[in-house]
Amino acid sequence: MKIISWNLLRITGAAVEDVAALIGREKPDVMLMQEATQHIEALPHMVGGHFHRLSWLGRIHGLAVWSPHRFAAPRALSLPASRLPGRLPRRRAQLVQIGDVQFANVHLSHGQLLNRRQLARCAAALRGTPSAIIGDFNMVGPVELPDFRDVGPREPTHFASNVVPFRLDRCLVHNLDCRSSSALAFGPSDHRPIRLELAIADHWNVDPTGLRARPEHRPMRRDRFRRLYR
Repeated sequence: MKIISWNLLRITGAAVEDVAALIGREKPDVMLMQEATQHIEALPHMVGGHFHRLSWLGRIHGLAVWSPHRFAAPRALSLPASRLPGRLPRRRAQLVQIGDVQFANVHLSHGQLLNRRQLARCAAALRGTPSAIIGDFNMVGPVELPDFRDVGPREPTHFASNVVPFRLDRCLVHNLDCRSSSALAFGPSDHRPIRLELAIADHWNVDPTGLRARPEHRPMRRDRFRRLYR
């Protein structure tokens, strides 16, 4: 399954035509978008497929998902918020099930303690099924999340003030294997899209009745990354 995630940079970045062109070139099974405005809702009229946008109250942008495959309406997951004044709106994740895989499309806060709490909330909502948390994490440095592995590209996806490199766009997976990952060219946004090839892990079993079996026991892998772009 090919997945692409892209922070579009609201109305000044990637337009719906840019997203449609990327879909035409890459032909993903899932396209996840952050900072998607209502203009992106024209996407299925241009490329077909199925689309859903989750707006954020008080903002012109939100999260969006597109796929050529039919999927049920995604769920909105409220995330922990800062208690400091002026820190609204409350951020939400977009939870979508496509086939046997659950995705959490995220655009997390900039606070390095807060965004890790938000990430833990997403993981708790997904744990137990083949799943991936993908999007703009706004995180700096290593991320340790039990039962999840960081499989996103190990290269900068954003340059703050066009100078300082950060790997903000990431992918964490649970009971999934990553066959390839890379960061694509910037395009009109200030974030690079990331592209991933994911497959359900071999140790995740399905019994003949169609009920999901428990995964085989394997020791938890805890990679120790020492670089900024882990």
